[in-house]
Amino acid sequence: MKTIVKATNLKKSFDSGSIVTHVLKGIDIEVKEGEFMAIMGKSGAGKSTLMYQLSALDTPTSGEILVNGIDATKLSEKERTKFRLNTLGYVFQDYALVPDLSARENVMMPLLMRGLSWDEAETQAERSLDKVDLSGKYINLPSELSGGEQQRVAVARAIAVEPKIIFADEPTANLDSISGQQVVDLLTSLHRNKGQTIVMVTHEMEYTENCDRIVEMEDGLISSQSYQ
Repeated sequence: MKTIVKATNLKKSFDSGSIVTHVLKGIDIEVKEGEFMAIMGKSGAGKSTLMYQLSALDTPTSGEILVNGIDATKLSEKERTKFRLNTLGYVFQDYALVPDLSARENVMMPLLMRGLSWDEAETQAERSLDKVDLSGKYINLPSELSGGEQQRVAVARAIAVEPKIIFADEPTANLDSISGQQVVDLLTSLHRNKGQTIVMVTHEMEYTENCDRIVEMEDGLISSQSYQ
């Protein structure tokens, strides 16, 4: 399989006054196109920080990251924003929905930013919401949806732009076990039926049973990798 993400000697440090915290300590990792990869580890292991570097949401202190053939570390802030918008999809643990917008409008946002007309974005957003079984919830505000439904809106928003890769950071963290499993099943379906590349950070082993690979992190380094 083709490599779609490749990170080499990736390091990330955070400065707080005179204190420097080394969160990533030299990571080499590749993600294959069409792979469903889970990143696991205890709190503080660096898993979310790693995902933020791989997904071009943050820049590493040093190292190289190639995403879909582009060196993300060399992009300007404006170029990185455009690259994320056109290439990547995101699902966050806190849903990251705009509270004053309907489910449909939340999904439309990245489509409008990509230059689609209002009608085109509306049609594509509704199609995306249908795929996550929210066809009756187009006009609902986030506050009118359950946590599981809000996360499904977030998944719909991520897939509406037909991204090369979906990055999901603890997508089940704020959900009960049933809703959490539904979200993971949805990601699994996208992977199996559409060949979607997915990188998911999780601390729940039960949600990794359909992943192709589990990457374990410990103290800012990859401690082990296993294929399923």
